[in-house]
Amino acid sequence: MKDLTRQFLSDTDRTAIEAAVTAAEKKTSGEIVPMVVSASYHYPMADVIGGLALALPATFLLTPLIGGMLWLGTWNLWVFLGLFTLLFILGQAIVRRSLALRRVFISNREIDAEVQEAAMTGFFTKGLYRTRDETGVLIFISLFERRVWILADRGIDRKVAPGQWDDLVAVIVEGIKQKRTAAAICEAVERAGDLLAHHFPIREDDQDELSNLIVED
Repeated sequence: MKDLTRQFLSDTDRTAIEAAVTAAEKKTSGEIVPMVVSASYHYPMADVIGGLALALPATFLLTPLIGGMLWLGTWNLWVFLGLFTLLFILGQAIVRRSLALRRVFISNREIDAEVQEAAMTGFFTKGLYRTRDETGVLIFISLFERRVWILADRGIDRKVAPGQWDDLVAVIVEGIKQKRTAAAICEAVERAGDLLAHHFPIREDDQDELSNLIVED
Protein backbone atom coordinates (compact mmCIF):
# COMPACT_ATOMS: atom_id res chain seq x y z
CA MET A 1 0.00 0.00 0.00
CA LYS A 2 2.99 2.30 0.35
CA ASP A 3 3.10 2.97 -3.40
CA LEU A 4 -0.51 4.12 -3.71
CA THR A 5 0.20 7.82 -3.43
CA ARG A 6 2.89 7.56 -6.11
CA GLN A 7 0.49 5.73 -8.41
CA PHE A 8 -2.37 8.15 -7.89
CA LEU A 9 -0.53 11.47 -7.67
CA SER A 10 2.31 12.44 -9.97
CA ASP A 11 4.51 15.46 -9.33
CA THR A 12 2.35 17.38 -11.80
CA ASP A 13 -0.78 16.37 -9.89
CA ARG A 14 0.69 17.56 -6.61
CA THR A 15 1.66 20.88 -8.11
CA ALA A 16 -1.87 21.31 -9.48
CA ILE A 17 -3.44 20.59 -6.09
CA GLU A 18 -1.15 23.05 -4.32
CA ALA A 19 -2.02 25.68 -6.93
CA ALA A 20 -5.73 25.01 -6.40
CA VAL A 21 -5.32 25.53 -2.65
CA THR A 22 -3.39 28.77 -3.20
CA ALA A 23 -6.13 30.07 -5.51
CA ALA A 24 -8.91 29.06 -3.11
CA GLU A 25 -7.21 30.72 -0.13
CA LYS A 26 -6.95 34.01 -1.98
CA LYS A 27 -10.71 34.33 -1.47
CA THR A 28 -10.92 33.34 2.19
CA SER A 29 -9.15 33.57 5.52
CA GLY A 30 -9.83 29.84 5.91
CA GLU A 31 -6.97 27.36 5.69
CA ILE A 32 -7.61 24.39 3.38
CA VAL A 33 -5.31 21.39 3.73
CA PRO A 34 -5.75 18.32 1.50
CA MET A 35 -4.05 15.34 3.13
CA VAL A 36 -3.58 12.24 0.99
CA VAL A 37 -2.50 8.95 2.59
CA SER A 38 -2.03 5.51 1.07
CA ALA A 39 -4.14 3.90 3.78
CA SER A 40 -5.55 4.77 7.18
CA TYR A 41 -4.65 1.39 8.71
CA HIS A 42 -2.83 -1.81 7.76
CA TYR A 43 -5.74 -4.19 8.58
CA PRO A 44 -3.80 -7.28 9.73
CA MET A 45 -6.95 -9.36 10.25
CA ALA A 46 -7.80 -9.02 6.55
CA ASP A 47 -4.73 -11.11 5.72
CA VAL A 48 -5.73 -13.77 8.24
CA ILE A 49 -9.36 -13.96 7.14
CA GLY A 50 -8.37 -13.90 3.48
CA GLY A 51 -5.77 -16.61 3.99
CA LEU A 52 -8.36 -18.83 5.68
CA ALA A 53 -10.95 -18.15 2.99
CA LEU A 54 -8.53 -19.19 0.24
CA ALA A 55 -6.83 -22.06 2.06
CA LEU A 56 -9.78 -24.04 3.43
CA PRO A 57 -11.63 -24.81 0.15
CA ALA A 58 -8.37 -25.64 -1.63
CA THR A 59 -7.29 -27.91 1.24
CA PHE A 60 -10.57 -29.85 1.16
CA LEU A 61 -10.22 -30.32 -2.59
CA LEU A 62 -6.56 -31.35 -2.61
CA THR A 63 -6.35 -33.56 0.50
CA PRO A 64 -8.12 -36.61 -1.01
CA LEU A 65 -6.13 -36.30 -4.22
CA ILE A 66 -2.69 -36.00 -2.63
CA GLY A 67 -3.46 -38.44 0.18
CA GLY A 68 -4.51 -41.04 -2.38
CA MET A 69 -1.45 -40.45 -4.54
CA LEU A 70 0.85 -40.94 -1.54
CA TRP A 71 -1.08 -44.02 -0.34
CA LEU A 72 -1.78 -42.31 2.99
CA GLY A 73 -5.56 -42.37 2.77
CA THR A 74 -7.93 -39.92 1.16
CA TRP A 75 -8.52 -38.04 4.42
CA ASN A 76 -5.21 -38.34 6.22
CA LEU A 77 -5.07 -35.74 9.01
CA TRP A 78 -1.38 -34.95 8.52
CA VAL A 79 -1.83 -34.41 4.81
CA PHE A 80 -4.74 -32.09 5.57
CA LEU A 81 -2.80 -30.08 8.16
CA GLY A 82 0.32 -29.84 6.02
CA LEU A 83 -1.61 -28.68 2.98
CA PHE A 84 -3.65 -26.22 5.01
CA THR A 85 -0.53 -24.66 6.54
CA LEU A 86 1.16 -24.20 3.17
CA LEU A 87 -1.99 -22.87 1.47
CA PHE A 88 -2.76 -20.55 4.38
CA ILE A 89 0.68 -18.96 4.12
CA LEU A 90 0.27 -18.68 0.34
CA GLY A 91 -3.24 -17.26 0.72
CA GLN A 92 -2.05 -14.61 3.16
CA ALA A 93 0.69 -13.56 0.73
CA ILE A 94 -1.81 -13.30 -2.13
CA VAL A 95 -4.23 -11.18 -0.11
CA ARG A 96 -1.43 -8.97 1.18
CA ARG A 97 -0.31 -8.18 -2.36
CA SER A 98 -3.73 -7.70 -3.93
CA LEU A 99 -5.39 -4.51 -2.71
CA ALA A 100 -8.69 -5.29 -4.42
CA LEU A 101 -8.81 -8.77 -2.83
CA ARG A 102 -7.77 -7.47 0.58
CA ARG A 103 -10.59 -4.92 0.55
CA VAL A 104 -13.09 -7.80 0.20
CA PHE A 105 -12.14 -9.05 3.65
CA ILE A 106 -12.58 -5.71 5.45
CA SER A 107 -16.01 -4.54 6.53
CA ASN A 108 -17.28 -1.09 5.60
CA ARG A 109 -17.83 -0.42 9.28
CA GLU A 110 -14.18 -1.07 10.10
CA ILE A 111 -13.01 1.02 7.14
CA ASP A 112 -15.18 4.00 8.16
CA ALA A 113 -13.98 3.81 11.76
CA GLU A 114 -10.29 3.63 10.81
CA VAL A 115 -10.53 6.48 8.30
CA GLN A 116 -12.35 8.70 10.78
CA GLU A 117 -9.75 7.99 13.47
CA ALA A 118 -6.87 8.65 11.06
CA ALA A 119 -8.46 11.92 9.92
CA MET A 120 -8.89 13.14 13.48
CA THR A 121 -5.30 12.20 14.28
CA GLY A 122 -4.08 14.06 11.20
CA PHE A 123 -6.13 17.14 12.11
CA PHE A 124 -4.32 17.50 15.42
CA THR A 125 -0.84 16.25 14.52
CA LYS A 126 -0.64 18.57 11.51
CA GLY A 127 -1.70 21.58 13.57
CA LEU A 128 -5.02 22.44 11.93
CA TYR A 129 -6.44 23.37 15.32
CA ARG A 130 -3.81 26.10 15.81
CA THR A 131 -4.87 28.66 13.19
CA ARG A 132 -5.46 32.22 14.36
CA ASP A 133 -9.21 32.28 13.68
CA GLU A 134 -9.87 28.56 14.12
CA THR A 135 -10.59 28.24 10.40
CA GLY A 136 -8.60 25.15 9.42
CA VAL A 137 -10.25 22.59 7.12
CA LEU A 138 -8.73 19.15 6.59
CA ILE A 139 -9.73 17.27 3.44
CA PHE A 140 -8.51 13.80 4.40
CA ILE A 141 -8.24 11.34 1.50
CA SER A 142 -7.42 7.69 2.16
CA LEU A 143 -6.70 6.01 -1.16
CA PHE A 144 -6.83 2.32 -0.25
CA GLU A 145 -10.21 2.69 1.43
CA ARG A 146 -11.51 5.14 -1.21
CA ARG A 147 -12.81 7.24 1.62
CA VAL A 148 -12.79 10.97 2.28
CA TRP A 149 -13.36 12.68 5.60
CA ILE A 150 -13.58 16.45 5.98
CA LEU A 151 -12.92 18.03 9.38
CA ALA A 152 -13.31 21.72 10.13
CA ASP A 153 -12.13 23.66 13.17
CA ARG A 154 -14.52 25.28 15.65
CA GLY A 155 -14.60 28.66 13.95
CA ILE A 156 -15.96 27.09 10.78
CA ASP A 157 -18.29 24.64 12.50
CA ARG A 158 -20.13 27.57 14.06
CA LYS A 159 -21.16 28.78 10.60
CA VAL A 160 -20.90 25.84 8.21
CA ALA A 161 -23.05 22.78 8.87
CA PRO A 162 -21.21 19.43 8.55
CA GLY A 163 -23.68 18.32 5.88
CA GLN A 164 -22.46 21.05 3.56
CA TRP A 165 -19.23 19.13 3.04
CA ASP A 166 -21.02 16.06 1.69
CA ASP A 167 -20.95 17.21 -1.94
CA LEU A 168 -17.20 17.73 -1.75
CA VAL A 169 -16.71 14.27 -0.31
CA ALA A 170 -18.79 12.76 -3.13
CA VAL A 171 -16.73 14.59 -5.77
CA ILE A 172 -13.44 13.19 -4.48
CA VAL A 173 -14.73 9.65 -3.88
CA GLU A 174 -16.12 9.46 -7.41
CA GLY A 175 -12.87 10.90 -8.76
CA ILE A 176 -10.83 8.18 -7.02
CA LYS A 177 -13.07 5.48 -8.51
CA GLN A 178 -12.64 7.02 -11.97
CA LYS A 179 -8.85 7.31 -11.50
CA ARG A 180 -8.94 11.11 -11.75
CA THR A 181 -7.96 11.76 -8.17
CA ALA A 182 -6.02 14.99 -8.67
CA ALA A 183 -8.70 16.67 -10.78
CA ALA A 184 -11.37 15.72 -8.24
CA ILE A 185 -9.30 17.08 -5.34
CA CYS A 186 -8.77 20.36 -7.19
CA GLU A 187 -12.50 20.66 -7.83
CA ALA A 188 -13.31 19.97 -4.18
CA VAL A 189 -10.72 22.53 -3.03
CA GLU A 190 -12.24 25.16 -5.31
CA ARG A 191 -15.71 24.47 -3.93
CA ALA A 192 -14.40 24.58 -0.38
CA GLY A 193 -12.84 27.96 -1.10
CA ASP A 194 -16.15 29.31 -2.43
CA LEU A 195 -18.01 28.02 0.63
CA LEU A 196 -15.51 29.48 3.08
CA ALA A 197 -15.31 32.81 1.24
CA HIS A 198 -19.00 33.36 1.95
CA HIS A 199 -18.49 33.11 5.71
CA PHE A 200 -14.79 33.97 6.06
CA PRO A 201 -13.71 36.48 3.38
CA ILE A 202 -10.04 37.22 2.94
CA ARG A 203 -8.48 39.64 5.44
CA GLU A 204 -5.87 42.27 4.67
CA ASP A 205 -3.42 40.75 7.13
CA ASP A 206 -4.14 37.15 6.10
CA GLN A 207 -1.23 34.73 6.23
CA ASP A 208 -0.80 31.22 4.88
CA GLU A 209 -0.49 29.31 8.13
CA LEU A 210 -0.57 25.69 6.97
CA SER A 211 0.77 23.42 4.24
CA ASN A 212 -1.15 23.44 0.97
CA LEU A 213 -0.79 19.68 0.56
CA ILE A 214 0.29 16.80 2.78
CA VAL A 215 1.08 13.44 1.20
CA GLU A 216 2.03 10.42 3.30
CA ASP A 217 2.84 6.91 2.13
